[in-house]
Amino acid sequence: MIALPEIRRHVTHAVRVGRVVIGGGAPVVVQSMTDTDTRDVEATVRQIRELAAAGSEIVRITVPDLEAARAVPKIRERLLQLGEEVPLVGDFHYNGDRLLAEVPELAPALDKLRVNPGNVGFGGKRDLRFERVIEAAIRHDRPVRIGVNWGSLDQDLAAKLMDENARRSEPWPADAVLREALVRSALESARRAEEVGLAADRIVISAKVSRVPHLIAVYRELARRSRYALHLGLTEAGMGIAGVVASAAALSILLFEGIGDTIRVSLTPRPGQPRTGEVRVCREVLQALGIRRFSPSVSACPGCGRTTSSYFRELAAEIEGWLDARMKEWRVRYPGVEDLQVAVMGCIVNGPGESRHAHVGISLPGSGEQPAAPVFVEGRKVATLRGPDLAERFKRIVEDYVESRFGGTRAAE
Repeated sequence: MIALPEIRRHVTHAVRVGRVVIGGGAPVVVQSMTDTDTRDVEATVRQIRELAAAGSEIVRITVPDLEAARAVPKIRERLLQLGEEVPLVGDFHYNGDRLLAEVPELAPALDKLRVNPGNVGFGGKRDLRFERVIEAAIRHDRPVRIGVNWGSLDQDLAAKLMDENARRSEPWPADAVLREALVRSALESARRAEEVGLAADRIVISAKVSRVPHLIAVYRELARRSRYALHLGLTEAGMGIAGVVASAAALSILLFEGIGDTIRVSLTPRPGQPRTGEVRVCREVLQALGIRRFSPSVSACPGCGRTTSSYFRELAAEIEGWLDARMKEWRVRYPGVEDLQVAVMGCIVNGPGESRHAHVGISLPGSGEQPAAPVFVEGRKVATLRGPDLAERFKRIVEDYVESRFGGTRAAE
């Protein structure tokens, strides 16, 4: 027997963020971040709700100045009025200590604080300002993500490690020193937060870079040296397919090694594209790895000269869109329906065989084949469809299968 490889999760502390748990063996959490002006309450509320509806389980908003800080409680109030309880994270840079002090209602309106120790100040002021943010988190019983970043690394620490490296008999490459500085900055800042009084199970750490090999190396080391909950993601994944591929490559390797408790894909949306695309990529990565299930999967062959390309592709897209639309109701009525597997295949070469492997599958006729489409349910042929209403009849078969397969789960509860 060839067994599937087992994903053994790295052991980390469990951190509660509002109603969501990060780490401690909890399911990997999907996050995203708004790109609205936080001072625009209605626009920010609207995007938070869009991201949450797309599946973001935590949403981060930037808090750059006093006006934005004063808007955050209004954003929270408006979300609650609309029945939206997605946890909010406040993203602080440079002046977080001052904003938290001057707007006392700010921290209570947030579920988590995010601070970058590399840009809270310089010299002694850095330590003082960092500690003030941690003290605010302790006062309001809020967890903190300590997020270090390749682009805003603690320059004093980097210089110190470069000097140490120069004295080695065999110096490391410069980028290896910077990776070490990134890891040390995250871990030393987390330990300093603990010294101030923040419990280890109130700390999430991240160490973001832009290149995939560096990210993998850094997080392997963080996992080896600590038990803090880990937030994964490239700091700037990029735009379009390049950003999707880079994120999927980095996240998949680490997640398959059991490293990572919450993820974000920092895609640059193309003009006119919704912000929600990054949420979908996160979910697709987790689902592809078998770590979590969010929606039914549709298998479809890529098409070739044997397939009747136009109709085959149209049907596959139609079935996928229909399944997405039905999930709002199905998720409530049929627990476990996320595991549904549907196949829409394009010719007789692999079509019947692949269709039998799905819960419900259809094998369309290819070029030159008889205009008949066999349908299989759990490997057994149950119908042969023909004619212009083929798509609707196939949907009815899927609908009946969902009721028979997953309806019993609900009845037994």
